[in-house]
Amino acid sequence: MSIKNIRLEVMQFLEKNVDSFVEQYLIPVEKIWQPSDFLPNSEGDNFFEEVRELREIAKELPYDFWVTLVGDTITEEALPTYESWLMDVEGINQIENGGNGWSKWIRQWTGEENRHGDLLNKYLYLSGRVNMREIEMTTQHLINDGFDIGTGSDPYKNFVYTSFQELATYVSHNRVAQMAKKFGDNKLSKMCKMIAGDEMRHHHAYSEFVTRIFAVDPSEMMLAFQYMMKQKIVMPAHFLRESGQKISSAFEQFSDSAQRIGVYTASDYVDIMQKLMDKWEIDKMSGLTDEAEKARDYLMKLPARMARISERLVIPQESHIFKWVEPARL
Repeated sequence: MSIKNIRLEVMQFLEKNVDSFVEQYLIPVEKIWQPSDFLPNSEGDNFFEEVRELREIAKELPYDFWVTLVGDTITEEALPTYESWLMDVEGINQIENGGNGWSKWIRQWTGEENRHGDLLNKYLYLSGRVNMREIEMTTQHLINDGFDIGTGSDPYKNFVYTSFQELATYVSHNRVAQMAKKFGDNKLSKMCKMIAGDEMRHHHAYSEFVTRIFAVDPSEMMLAFQYMMKQKIVMPAHFLRESGQKISSAFEQFSDSAQRIGVYTASDYVDIMQKLMDKWEIDKMSGLTDEAEKARDYLMKLPARMARISERLVIPQESHIFKWVEPARL
């Protein structure tokens, strides 16, 4: 049987539990928080006073913080691209009989994620500290430019990616929450904390999918894990660009801002890699093929090697000036 057919068989095997995954890791629409829970109430008599208070507190936040928050928002708003990619993964079918269990999972996961961009976008708009038209153009470019995370339609590689990426977004939103609180913006801090909570819950789901695949197809799952770590996990917004610029031209400067203020760093990347190895207990795997054993050996040595490389990285001290965030507004 081909590798592709085995993967399809494993996905069909796991699909029997999709309803329990939805129940355990996702929250019904009527029970989960919505963006309006954390924003000034536009129907209330105190709306303008609440907006004025939000804008006054926002003045205290520094330049790199705004760049990072904008980049995080744009990343969250590009969700349509991510859903369309995942719907193409082997074993996920959104057409026959109204879609299978996996397409149900992807749609409901997307529905939860979509709230993040909605909330942050409205906060940015009300803050008066950013150029919303430039942000909107960047978001449209990011969706137009597509999405290639190097996984193809392989479910094993895609679940490694989502396990990693959900934990990375947890780290980023949680750090932004901590910094917002430090600067006295408790409402923004609470928003980002809630988003971070969603990301951690989603991380637990995708890493559980990988755990279950390791249980039934350990050698191929190990090879997929090695493949993703060897080529490095690219961030969802790696095609980021500002208006009038070339594809991917803004991503490095955005990453520099996030590293400069400690929101998401090269060290975090290494920590996440190690956490996944510990979660999946790859050091205890048995019954691997010779090729998978070599892949495991490679993975076990990788965090230390990547840590040494990260220590040598030099981040520019000067902030790149983005069209999204004009210093004169701060």
